[in-house]
Amino acid sequence: MQPGDHFPDYVQGPITRATLALFAGASNDYVPLHIDSDFAKAAGMDDVFAHGMLCMAYLAQALVQWVSSDGLRSWSVRFTAITPVHATVHCRGELVEILDEREGRLARLKIGAWADKNLQTLDGEAVVLLPS
Repeated sequence: MQPGDHFPDYVQGPITRATLALFAGASNDYVPLHIDSDFAKAAGMDDVFAHGMLCMAYLAQALVQWVSSDGLRSWSVRFTAITPVHATVHCRGELVEILDEREGRLARLKIGAWADKNLQTLDGEAVVLLPS
């Protein structure tokens, strides 16, 4: 891989109400905006929406599909939009630069997640050891 190359999209979803309920239980995050439609609508939202950490988990799964978990050196993201219920999450990555080749091909990636291909919900970067 060289700078400018893209990793294959990693796709999860659509996110259902059951997905949100299961993630709430697994993460112990029972914020009503994620699981109670009446509460979300009373708060001015169209409906419930995905936990930000659920989308981060999908992006982490994408990273370890692209490179081994042993190769992940660091990663960070920022939330840019909410992920609506019923959305399909598309995780994407692009190799931006090769940083160091002493221990192998250490590279910086631009990473992110999109809801239904158009709405970017996560924006970030990762430093990884590329497979040889």
